[in-house]
This record gives sequence, C-alpha cells and structure tokens, in this order.
Amino acid sequence: MSVEQAPVHRADFDQVMVPNYAPAAFIPVRGEGSRVWDQAGRERVDFSGGIAVNVLGHCHPALVNALTEQGNKLWHVSNVFTNEPALQLAKKLVDATFAERVFFCNSGAEANEAAFKLARRVAFDRYGEEKYEIVAALNSFHGRTLFTVSVGGQPKYSDGFGPKITGIRHVPFNDLEALKAIVSDKTCAVVLEPVQGEGGVLPADLAYLQGARELCNQHNALLIFDEVQCGMGRSGHLFAYMHYGVIPDIVSSAKSLGGGFPIGAMLTTEALAKHFPVGTHGTTYGGNPLACAVAGAVFDVLTTPGVLEGVQAKHQKFKARLEGIGQHYGIFSQVRGLGLLIGCVLSEAWKGKARAVFDAAEQENLMILQAGPDVIRFAPSLVVEDADIDEGLDRFERAVAKLTQG
Repeated sequence: MSVEQAPVHRADFDQVMVPNYAPAAFIPVRGEGSRVWDQAGRERVDFSGGIAVNVLGHCHPALVNALTEQGNKLWHVSNVFTNEPALQLAKKLVDATFAERVFFCNSGAEANEAAFKLARRVAFDRYGEEKYEIVAALNSFHGRTLFTVSVGGQPKYSDGFGPKITGIRHVPFNDLEALKAIVSDKTCAVVLEPVQGEGGVLPADLAYLQGARELCNQHNALLIFDEVQCGMGRSGHLFAYMHYGVIPDIVSSAKSLGGGFPIGAMLTTEALAKHFPVGTHGTTYGGNPLACAVAGAVFDVLTTPGVLEGVQAKHQKFKARLEGIGQHYGIFSQVRGLGLLIGCVLSEAWKGKARAVFDAAEQENLMILQAGPDVIRFAPSLVVEDADIDEGLDRFERAVAKLTQG
C-alpha cells in the first residue's frame, strides 16, 4: 500500500530545512547513467557525480540489483553481530590493497575521525601521552565533525564553534621543506589528500608524498591518506596511493565507495588495528548489510577489466576539450587533476568567479562543481559514455561562450 505524498517545491526548503545549504533552483527527481531529470521533466548532463560520489552514474543496474536483493534479505542487525556483505566487502578491499583490516562507518568524516583517533591511540599506547600532534595541509578537507574540521585547515569551516581540538599543525600543501620543519617526535600522524579536492583539485607531487613517507618513518608517525574524494577508481587506479606508489599506514574512503549509498571505510594494517580493541570505537550503522552489498557491487564493476583503464582515456578526452575551451575564451589558466577528478583553474580575469561559471552551466542544462572560488571541478561517472562527454562539453562551451561574450 502506497500513501500519496503531497507535492513539494524548492520554496519548501526555506520553510522546513536548516539553512546551512543553498540548493539549486530545481529539484532532481530521476537519474539514469549521466543524465538527470527535474520535476519539470527538464534533462541535464551530470558532470558533478553527487560531488564525486556517483562513481557509476545514476541507477546503475548492478547497484540497483544489489540493493534490491539485499533489501529483501536483511537491512540492519547492529555490530553485536557481523554480516555476510560486510565480510565480503572487507575481503575484497584487503585483497586489493596494502590493508589487512577494515573499519566500516557511514561517511568520509567518520572514516577520518576513526583514522585520527586510531593514530592518537597508537601513539599513546606505544610512546605515551606527549605524542599526539597531527600535521595536515592548509586548504585540505577532511569532514565536518569538530575533530575533522579542525584538521582540515580551512578557518571558514572551523571558526566560530568554540575551542578547537588542540595539537593540530598546518603547513602549505606540496611544500616538503615546510613539512620537514614541523614534523617532530611529538607528531603522531601526517594526514594528506593525494589530490586536494575541495582545495582546488590539486594533485600532490610524487617527491612530496615520498618525503612525507620518509619523515613519518623517521619520527614514528603514521602516514594517513584521505582518499575520500580521490579513491575508488577516480584517479584511474583503485586508490590514488597506487598511482604514486607510496604506501600509507591508513587510508580513509567514502564517497565513491558506495556509488551513492552512504558508507565509509578506514583501511589499515593488522598491527595498527590491534590498538582498537573491543569497546574503543564504534558506530551504530557502520558495516550494515545494505551499504556493504551496494559497495561490494561497486567494487566488482570498478575491477571489471577495462573500467579503470577507460578512466585515463576519458581524462584525456575531457582535458583536451577543456584546454581548448580555456584557450579560446581565455577563461582557464590550467587544467589539472588525476583521472576523472579534474580542475579548471580560472585565469586572472576570471579569478573568484567560479560561481558565475557554475550558474552559466546550469542555464545550459549541465551540472558541474566548484572547488573554491577559483576552480571549476568535474567529477563525472567513471563509466560516463563518450556521447555524454561530448554533449556535456558542448553545453559547457555554450555556457562559457555566453558568459565571456556577454
């Protein structure tokens, strides 16, 4: 029996929701592949991917099947019990990565919260209470809990909530000398995004990550890679650390891990995981059968031969066209990123105007993203079809033409 719902409109948001978001003027109601339709039936090409989440687009048959099948079996049993989908997914992640142990949660913030707590716990157990400092990069993003937002190094997100978590130090990203100057025997962890996402789609230099690894080894600190945005295939490798060949101690994952279903994970080694014995950390919904069944299906599709290899070809297709648009209209100074996490850096004349580009794209029925005021971000489905890439970039070029030519 279905109960008929009263119609809702965008204006209702301002009446019933906390005003911490400013959503677009339209409400998406249906998605398929890289296309989305709103309440009025208007169709859009989606190059935003739910902010790098919809790794296989909208309503991928393998994910719909996994969710439907599991939905008819078992939804939730709590962590008083384990469940089959969680164990199956954990085995897949362990077999495919450096990790030997997995902790499941519900979001990237929770995955990072677990990573930071584990790093402090390991240092406390092994070296005592003086070793608790976490070193992070300026303009990084690690989540919205008080701990993760403090580590993030963006005052606009962390100011105004009373005393911050202490023992967190920030240095410029990609500056190895700055890192060397601050990491000490008080450091319990260095946390970095291999590709800064919110900070402007900025890939780390190889020498920087290698240097961070060496510093951590020298000072008995853990190296944490936040791969919430750049992991699960987005770089063209299953995880971005594989692109660089630098092995961390802990990796956090979420976003693309569930392809749109909320799930996060912290991956680490057996030796480190021992510092989280029974009762030290937990989550009500983490590792629930629904999320793990969907994430398992995401993993299976991503690791199908040809899928990750296809990401690089799609990257080149995007990059060539975007560079052409940038040069022709004088709007971009650089196109950067890894795989299908791409940032277009606005030229001097267009600095600070990312929102205007975003709005112009929306007028042409294209969904894109910003990464701060100076960078346009693309995070499409990893299986986006070439025809959708062409159509979406045609729309983008029309938007840029109208914007730049007044």
